[in-house]
Amino acid sequence: MTTDDRDGATAINIALLRGINVGGKNKLPMKELAALFVAAGCGDVRTYIQSGNVVFRTGPAGGEDISSVISASILDHFGYRVPVITRTARAFLEVVRANPFLDAGAETDKLHVMFLAELPDSASVEALDPERSPGDEFAVLGREIYLHCPNGVARSKLTNSYFDSRLSTTSTSRNWRTVQKLLELAAAAS
Repeated sequence: MTTDDRDGATAINIALLRGINVGGKNKLPMKELAALFVAAGCGDVRTYIQSGNVVFRTGPAGGEDISSVISASILDHFGYRVPVITRTARAFLEVVRANPFLDAGAETDKLHVMFLAELPDSASVEALDPERSPGDEFAVLGREIYLHCPNGVARSKLTNSYFDSRLSTTSTSRNWRTVQKLLELAAAAS
């Protein structure tokens, strides 16, 4: 990947929206979501599947700042609040490289990543219950939580609500296939 996010160059970023188009709630057509990013000054905007994944280009610091702009635009245009979490393509590449369950040979269809809005404090991370969901595993690394859910994520007690309440942050989850696809889209845009 050759994304350049320094020296005033534009950077490729990935935005992850939480809780849209799930179970008929918070409907947000991807064409309209892309238009909000364009109106906010982003370029090369591409969406991936209906659950709120956007790859876009903006200035070097714009990726993090765009979260609040897009969240406010969604509230203004659609009437509901949606958390928007962003990462640069370079940070996303590191997320993929750092997955501790890949080296352990875990099946990729059992892997997920939770992206956190803020870096949790170490005391909160240490207080998490590793036995909360027997058979499932998690690893908190920086602003990501890697999940290995061999019995399926739908049965897991390692939920966004659990981690958000324990770590005092907001999270959104993606399965490993989506994480990899978003990285591919970001690489193609660079």
